[in-house]
Amino acid sequence: MKSSLTCRIGVALVLALLAHPAWPATPKAHYTIVVSQSTQADAGWKKVVEALKAKHQASVVTYEREVTEALLKLRAGPYSRYVCFVARPEEATRKLVGQVHRMMRQLDEDPYTDGFWGILTGYDATNALRIAQYRKPLTVRKVASGTEIALEQCEEGFWYDELVKNKHVRKDKGGPVRVLQGPDDTTEALVKSLNEYQPDLFVTSGHATERDWMIGFRYQNGFFKCAQGQLYGEDTRKQKHPIHSPNPKVYLPIGNCLMGHIDSREAMALAWMNSAGVMQMIGYTVPTWYGYAGWGCLDYFVEQPGRYTFTEAFFANQHALIHRLKTYFPGTERFDPDTAGSNSPPVVVTEQAKAAGLSANDARGLFFDRDVVAFYGDPAWVARMAEGPRAYEQTLEVKKDRWTLTLKLNRGERSFAPVNTNGSQRGGRPIVAFLPVRVRDVRVEEGADLQPEIADDFILIPNPRQADPHRVYRVVFRATPLP
Repeated sequence: MKSSLTCRIGVALVLALLAHPAWPATPKAHYTIVVSQSTQADAGWKKVVEALKAKHQASVVTYEREVTEALLKLRAGPYSRYVCFVARPEEATRKLVGQVHRMMRQLDEDPYTDGFWGILTGYDATNALRIAQYRKPLTVRKVASGTEIALEQCEEGFWYDELVKNKHVRKDKGGPVRVLQGPDDTTEALVKSLNEYQPDLFVTSGHATERDWMIGFRYQNGFFKCAQGQLYGEDTRKQKHPIHSPNPKVYLPIGNCLMGHIDSREAMALAWMNSAGVMQMIGYTVPTWYGYAGWGCLDYFVEQPGRYTFTEAFFANQHALIHRLKTYFPGTERFDPDTAGSNSPPVVVTEQAKAAGLSANDARGLFFDRDVVAFYGDPAWVARMAEGPRAYEQTLEVKKDRWTLTLKLNRGERSFAPVNTNGSQRGGRPIVAFLPVRVRDVRVEEGADLQPEIADDFILIPNPRQADPHRVYRVVFRATPLP
């Protein structure tokens, strides 16, 4: 996938695609499963592969030792909109996550991720099979969080502040956002949110390891921990509160260190999938410090409600990160530590970067984040926020070979301003729209001053920052469909 302009394609667009002979009817997106030969030979995990194969009419690619062996087969086969890497826990390592990131950017000539990918694993084959078999789309209506989120963008939910003791913020359906008094120790309350409130989305930040999440960041609070695939809360009095939250949900540990690192079957990520109903999640596989690859998922998923699926939001943010490296620190977006013999790329800070207030430290931070956040789950499963207020609208239309992306400002001069600034590297994300078909031979006819980047399956416009209510924000381009 290349540039990122992500909008929901309306009926008019689909009809236009089908009606004009230059644009073939959009077929069902091709789906490829990548799995090691040893996993495919395991009876329990073979059922996982077969379930995905049946659900998506998928093709299967196997490898013997290293996942990178699948690269040539992915290049040679039909283009896959979705690629799912089925992996046992002992295979779903930090190394695998990095290899998949880099490999999925090497399917064509541009530096962006090609297709939507996910790593499907679980505490055991039974857990993974449940995720693989699940089909029903999820509309995120209820949100619970251990850190501040933009509740005004959500249908309903609440959060407890990790920075300010006793701060509790809640929004009931149809009501205003209210600031309330919370308990000194929020462990039991957060456990109850999972067990009883049963949110569709759970969000966390703060200190964490592969074995626990420290609920408070600036004050003493409890922990979430796990044992044998089961999550539980442990409060400041060392009392344990079991977690059993089977409703399907997505999990965003946007600022947690190591929450996505599966170093053994006792990893927190596996317990979230096994005992908390998590169907899709992201997670850092390393200690985090810069934060662009994690926190930015809120900018796309929560703060543009209904526009992106959880999968699309993650990859829109990945496109944004690669575009930032490419624009301000050229060369770092393609640097491959596997072949370069070094873990750090040479950094050239351009004059454009300096003008934007960026330094070599930003280059290091972006590159640090580039390949270390895992996406777990079936990438084609649909989880989407309930429709809510958005700062701007984006509409993508096509007539013959002429594409038009139009933005409509909803908040006047503040339409491109950050919605929420809690966390790290917030706001300023580019506008991204995914194309329903792949294209080539792109010619921009209008809106070149917006500096759009148009790849084969997405368009990206750098965030204009200051909106002009009197301007028409539009990019028009012509393109030829790829087979």
